Amino acid sequence: MASAPKVALKECRESPSQVVKKAEALVNQIRKSKHFIVFTGAGVSTSAGIPDFRGPDGNWTLRAQGKPRTKHANTLQAIPTLSHMALVELQNRGILKHLISQNCDGLHRRSGILPEMISELHGNSNREYCKDCDKEYMRDFRAVSTYERGDHDHRTGRKCARCGGTLLDSIVNFDEQLPARDLNLGRENAQMADLCLVLGSSLTVTPANGIPEIVGQRKGATLAICNLQETPIDGLADIRVFSEADILMAKVMEKLGLSIPPFILRRRLVVNVETQSEDRHRITVTGVDSDGTPVTFLQAIRLEGSRRVARAEPYVICMRESLQMGAQLKFDLEFMGHYNEPNLELVHEYNGSEEVLYLLQYDPEAGVWVVERPQS
Repeated sequence: MASAPKVALKECRESPSQVVKKAEALVNQIRKSKHFIVFTGAGVSTSAGIPDFRGPDGNWTLRAQGKPRTKHANTLQAIPTLSHMALVELQNRGILKHLISQNCDGLHRRSGILPEMISELHGNSNREYCKDCDKEYMRDFRAVSTYERGDHDHRTGRKCARCGGTLLDSIVNFDEQLPARDLNLGRENAQMADLCLVLGSSLTVTPANGIPEIVGQRKGATLAICNLQETPIDGLADIRVFSEADILMAKVMEKLGLSIPPFILRRRLVVNVETQSEDRHRITVTGVDSDGTPVTFLQAIRLEGSRRVARAEPYVICMRESLQMGAQLKFDLEFMGHYNEPNLELVHEYNGSEEVLYLLQYDPEAGVWVVERPQS
């Protein structure tokens, strides 16, 4: 069961000058590092409006006090924080080698962290998988069980599109084992790491907290911890910062001479046209992740000139008319709208039976979509 003391550990904040000094020490280690990993907890998401667990107003602290949980931002509408986006930039530049996270809010993946770059130890509220064939699905909605039969009933009520098996959520509840792939990958990277940075974790949950401990106990490796409260392995830390994650990461990126990119919602869309005869065509539109995992982010698809509106996956539209090479198919794409995304007109040029990938980028600040078709 979730637990925390009724009186939370005191939060401490170092002076700005002390944070700058420790950021400089951390940057020196990053520049020398050959295998830099980061371990994150709830503290990286608090500035997005998502509460932590063991802080003064954390969910488990309030539960121990018999108080209701803190109201928080909808995780589907939350904007990834400065820390999230700094980690994306470090990943994209090849500086960050692996990210291990205890968070299940989905913000790391939405921010742009690649699936092969992250170990999500406690699951992801937007990811479900088939219990029979292990096929994974990413959703732009909370793919979480209602737990009608208890905490260990992970059925989401959906079926696998590949084999028809039962889909389960990926959330790890208390007293459940961590996913073997994520735990093993996290441990393997900790064994290789010469530098591990912990951001916003109390490091009190086992066995997850054993991963940064691997680095802290190894001679020649550096462990840095940034958290407002003390942690059980502070004694192993070479650099200990009492600060919000965003404040430290802003200074680290500044000292590295790197800009922190704004959050851009990125989607990958595949349009597949199968020409069955001169006047019969089957068009399938599918969301995919960079590793081929199906991603659900559309509500409906309309094709100009067609009465039929595709409202359920797989999004299939059948055309019964001749198509000339170079003909333009105009799709109206309707999204889930968590970031107030407007509909997008996607123009697809017909060049026979083929599968075409489109990269869709949405800027929540500007409210504008940009479409790119990568060169094959």
